Amino acid sequence: MRQFRDAPQQASQHPFVIRQMTFEDMPAVIALEQASFRNPWSPELLRRELEHDWSTILLVEEPLPGGQKRLLGLAIFWIVQDEVHILNVATAPEHRRRGVGRAVMDELLARGRSRCCILATLEVRRSNEAAIGLYRSLGFRSVGVRPNYYVDEKEDALVMVLDF
Repeated sequence: MRQFRDAPQQASQHPFVIRQMTFEDMPAVIALEQASFRNPWSPELLRRELEHDWSTILLVEEPLPGGQKRLLGLAIFWIVQDEVHILNVATAPEHRRRGVGRAVMDELLARGRSRCCILATLEVRRSNEAAIGLYRSLGFRSVGVRPNYYVDEKEDALVMVLDF
């Protein structure tokens, strides 16, 4: 039986807790965005995503002694009709290669399946080989290119799709 949408998730295949972001998480999420990207999402963009019914921000946390948790990563995605659109996936640089991205992707794809979605889409920097490898391992395939999608760096995005 699946837990409710905003209940913390604990999957048996990884040691992380995955839960939905709240406004109280904003300082930690902003710090993660700044550590992860040259052009991080602004607090205003994050606030807007928290207010949209169709948008979900999942946080990946690691339990620490004393009941505290450390934020390791996140994913921002929309479920619209029968499609999951993945807007942002981030892992703290010092916690990469630990399965954080895979854990949050597994969870968001499971949420899409539980909502009867038939398709997942995303854009990824052409130079981000680690992310492209992860997405391919999950079954995504490249279907096109968005030239200069990342305007500041003049970098193309690959458009990737997963059929459920």
